[in-house]
Amino acid sequence: MEKNAENIALVAKMIDHTNLSPCATKKDIEKLCDEAKKYGFASVCVNPFYVPLAASLLENSDVKVCTVVGFPLGAVSIDDKASEAGLLVDEGAREIDMVINLALVKDGEWEDVFEDIYAVRCAINDVVVPGDPKITLKVILETCYLTDDEIVKCCDCAEKAGADFVKTSTGFAILKDKEGKLLPNGATVHAVELMRKSVGSRLGVKASGGVHNWEEACAMIKAGASRIGASAGVQIIC
Repeated sequence: MEKNAENIALVAKMIDHTNLSPCATKKDIEKLCDEAKKYGFASVCVNPFYVPLAASLLENSDVKVCTVVGFPLGAVSIDDKASEAGLLVDEGAREIDMVINLALVKDGEWEDVFEDIYAVRCAINDVVVPGDPKITLKVILETCYLTDDEIVKCCDCAEKAGADFVKTSTGFAILKDKEGKLLPNGATVHAVELMRKSVGSRLGVKASGGVHNWEEACAMIKAGASRIGASAGVQIIC
């Protein structure tokens, strides 16, 4: 994709401008929100603690507040995920990125995987939101841990549970080879292609983790991504 003004604006609208650092300060989030408004990003993705701040900073703008639930492991109870999601929507989040329960996936407990996602969908639907916008639910699969078959089945569960997107990664997974060397833990073209094939045009696909520049973002979009999660949003489009 040629990097011209039209395409830059198009890609910017696909970026969730992200700062999920555990050490992010108030000034960091203020900067994130200012950049999102300046460049026209789809959303800012922040840790739950900063949802009220981001919502106040982005009021009357087109940039949405995105946050994470069950992050980064996904290994909390269904009730915990649901209650956290409902609270965050009440505080101003309009997009929820929840982490799937990988233990359930690895045990092949697909009905429980569905219930995990469906509980969050129901919880965010139950919150009365001014103007009644639909709250976007994205399901993080953490694809670096999964087989292709597991990715496909997770996509199926997410779709049946009413999710709007499936998402590749948290960016916080720790994957090592037999010698203990860290392996890539983010989005791959293969995973994005497989997820897009699985959900067709019915759901969005978010490529997140390791997308650092224009070329990498375009490769993910070509593979089928309709949203990019990146802390390097400004670097991607500038």
